[in-house]
Amino acid sequence: MNAAITETAGIAYTPFSGWIDPPAEYAPALEGEIETDVVVVGGGYLGMGTALRLAERGIDVALLESQFCGWGAASRNAGYLTNTLAGDAQMLAALHPRSLSRAVRFADSSVVYSEVLIERYGIECDYERTGNVIAAVTEGQLKRSRRNARILTRAGADAEFVHGREFGLPDAFLGGIFERAGGLINPGKYARGLRDAVLKSGAKVFENSPVGEIRPGPAGVVVTTPNGRIRAERVVIANNAHSRDLAITPPRMSAPLWVSLVETEPIDPERLMATGWTSRVGISTHHLVLSSFRITPRNTILFGVRRPEAARGALGAREVDPDVAADLVRGFRQMFPTLRDIAPRHAWGGWIAMTPSWLPVVGEATDNVYYALACNGHGLAQAPYLGALLADRLAGDTPHEDLDTLWRPRPWFTPSPASSALGLEAAWALDRLSDRFGRREG
Repeated sequence: MNAAITETAGIAYTPFSGWIDPPAEYAPALEGEIETDVVVVGGGYLGMGTALRLAERGIDVALLESQFCGWGAASRNAGYLTNTLAGDAQMLAALHPRSLSRAVRFADSSVVYSEVLIERYGIECDYERTGNVIAAVTEGQLKRSRRNARILTRAGADAEFVHGREFGLPDAFLGGIFERAGGLINPGKYARGLRDAVLKSGAKVFENSPVGEIRPGPAGVVVTTPNGRIRAERVVIANNAHSRDLAITPPRMSAPLWVSLVETEPIDPERLMATGWTSRVGISTHHLVLSSFRITPRNTILFGVRRPEAARGALGAREVDPDVAADLVRGFRQMFPTLRDIAPRHAWGGWIAMTPSWLPVVGEATDNVYYALACNGHGLAQAPYLGALLADRLAGDTPHEDLDTLWRPRPWFTPSPASSALGLEAAWALDRLSDRFGRREG
């Protein structure tokens, strides 16, 4: 979709996104010195959600983004507006026995909040209220799916176990957990709609303004960029995987992962229906590292993740590794054998962040410097909502109970299990063994 696209073996690789082109014009970069009440660092869903809410509340806010708002994972993800919590439900229940029901409530509320944003600002993002399914592809996964459905419903989730073909899933998917809330959107259009809303909100938006340092002091917090400086009362760090680039960010808060997506050529609607996918729900799998599959409005299938890559060195713009793309295509053809002749056409990816708890996190790194992160592969709905909750706290409101659920009383984190390249490769290998032997059992 843009001039930087390269092509290998019939697949066009882009360093940005296959959903949307970059904006024709950027907001100006920060130059000189200004003062404001709050500085938000990062122009993704969370940063835009925070700045937009602060502006709505009449707070003087400046938003700093190193590229353009929506440049990162906001425009590159698969477009699942979902109340899914990252991680296996049984694991979450064991790790967070007293807070799981509150985390479920937060996730449900985040979908409702996102739908309100879409309606309030008239964001045209091809939203389909289909719900989404966490699906099983082996008998072992099917047993886990039944168990997890019980755990989630006991915790208050609007979810139920469903049978595969009976529910309208493709033949390879035996059943799963149907989460009714949400559905599928074009995330690039959604990010662009949020950007437009922020630009019109009264917030000061500075693009092409990477933050080099955040320095708290008795007279406020000073934030520096290559050509400017802002003095503010408070700062919010909201730049997802790139938060680790700032020295003030709590250590080990998150592990950056590069995740990849591949999109097919358009498919005849009758052939799509013949796969059994009559529900058109978004699908993710019960693997250790999920695979995702969805139908787009252009009647293509978009699939991805499966083989994420840990960060090595600085996080920069990059393209999908052709070997990773080939592995994703193999997985697609195993799940959709009747579509083996359908060609992959586009590939792109982006950096996401995984927290050690698998849940969103928010807190105060040091006096008047706050951090918030709501990705874990499901940030599309959760990030804007978390940003709004934090904004309301900064505006002087009593903290919302959903914010209290995720608030960290001290900025200390254990290492994330997603931070090891060796661990990710081991998870991929175990998933492939599970697929092979699970199919034999079936």
